[in-house]
Amino acid sequence: MDTNNGRTNSTIAGVADAPDSETAVNDRGYNSRKVYVAGQLHRDLRVPFREISLASTKTMSGEIEVNEPVRVYDTSGPWGDADQQVDVNHGLPALRAKWIRDRGDVEEIAGRTVTPIDDGYLSEKHAASAAQKRPTSNVQPPTPSSNGSNGKGLSTFNSQLSTRRPLRARNGCAVTQLFYAREGIVTPEMEFIAIRENAGRANRQSGSDQSETGNLKSAMDRNSLRHQHRGESFSASIPREITPDFVRAEVARGRAIIPSNINHPELEPMIIGRNFLVKINGNIGNSAVASSIEEEVEKMRWATKWGADTVMDLSTGKNIHATREWIIRNSPVPIGTVPIYQALEKVGGRAEELTWEIYRDTLIEQAEQGVDYFTVHAGVLLRYIPMTARRATGIVSRGGSIMAKWCLAHHQESFLYTHWDEICEIMAAYDVSFSIGDGLRPGSIADSNDEAQFAEIYTQGELTQRAWKQHVQVMNEGPGHVPMHMIRENMEKQLEWCGEAPFYTLGPLTTDIAPGYDHITSAIGAAMIGWYGCAMLCYVTPKEHLGLPNKKDVKDGVIAYKIAAHAA
Repeated sequence: MDTNNGRTNSTIAGVADAPDSETAVNDRGYNSRKVYVAGQLHRDLRVPFREISLASTKTMSGEIEVNEPVRVYDTSGPWGDADQQVDVNHGLPALRAKWIRDRGDVEEIAGRTVTPIDDGYLSEKHAASAAQKRPTSNVQPPTPSSNGSNGKGLSTFNSQLSTRRPLRARNGCAVTQLFYAREGIVTPEMEFIAIRENAGRANRQSGSDQSETGNLKSAMDRNSLRHQHRGESFSASIPREITPDFVRAEVARGRAIIPSNINHPELEPMIIGRNFLVKINGNIGNSAVASSIEEEVEKMRWATKWGADTVMDLSTGKNIHATREWIIRNSPVPIGTVPIYQALEKVGGRAEELTWEIYRDTLIEQAEQGVDYFTVHAGVLLRYIPMTARRATGIVSRGGSIMAKWCLAHHQESFLYTHWDEICEIMAAYDVSFSIGDGLRPGSIADSNDEAQFAEIYTQGELTQRAWKQHVQVMNEGPGHVPMHMIRENMEKQLEWCGEAPFYTLGPLTTDIAPGYDHITSAIGAAMIGWYGCAMLCYVTPKEHLGLPNKKDVKDGVIAYKIAAHAA
């Protein structure tokens, strides 16, 4: 795919030369270029921004004013840099590989054996047969050899790169960003994030529109693009300049997370927390009836091109493992998953046949591939399920309904809850972050803020504290469908019960009447809850409730949520 829409390369006029600590490359079209800022603590850092040139302004007096370029946060990674030659078949450069190894607390392991069932096939023969039936494409894995590897790239059922061995924490070592932060260590990831969050604002302090007392310097300053009104922080504490140590302190406190699996060195570090820029997530994923590996990789690139800060792969059906490997190796942003989806495929879609052993194996499989955060619906407890009986729409979360069915079939507590400490051990060994799922979120505004929803949030708080004890990073998922006047209560209870861990919400949708336009109904709620303190907003596309999103739907959803995040 041509990520620049076929525009020809040209030098952008009117863009100032980059300072010594910065490098810049011209990009195709859009009056922009990619700019890289060097680190101070870690000189090998190259933090990316997109710098957009502005046309000159003709004033009322006829004078011409030259406008400075605007520098913005950029999530496109090497795919958005016209001067980098990136091949989807080889993946992105391993940006963090040296940082990870230099810490001396990881080791290469053989890793688990990748089997056909990981991709939904009964045997290698079934996998090879399916590969032959699929149409040829530029990123189509070749038919695998007998040992499960094609020796060159990715195969259908063994989609790990032949040259890549997974990393794991050495015995007795903690490798999470939370552990480093608590030890007072400012990692390269933390400095990278500080530079990225500032977007060069330290160099613009002299142009700030408010004095230390918050008074406007003059009415004329309102014409400045830097002018800001005094806001309502709702107890957040956002400094005028983000320093590497501030990043470290927020992570140490649990108020922010840096999703960064040691097996995903390709990602450009980012942070999720209420005292930082509001982030957005885009969902992609194939299904048993639609989409392909190539389409999902393209959706990931498309989502990050338009501004998705993280991407969740919610694939079901065949080729889940292979699809995920392609996505991770080509993704500059953190990748999240819901492991119970793949575990369910391994038992033929029969929730009651799920076991802890199958789920545990799936966690390790995905952690070794490099998934950065897992959604785990451990807050769906057996005693909470009857609370949903009188709901208008019952349990609408797929992960929540899977676990509810398992609990009722066995009349036992969820194995996600009873094995929580073991899950934490796995997460800590790879620095996988938790996104504790909202399996009992309301599916209609009639069910908003009910007993079941709040019971689960309270349990999320307990699980958060237990994860923190093992140095695992945590964010909590939230609703859902919530009318405007009930949104703030969600944020307040989450902050109180979950120790100010980052909140990550699906919208919320503020009305149920607009299928086909739910990127609008949800962006309204997203802007509100982002203002109240939500750290990341999961986008909703126009196809929500109707079908699988195409590229246009992904773009529309990302843009709507970038606007909501900016407004918040």
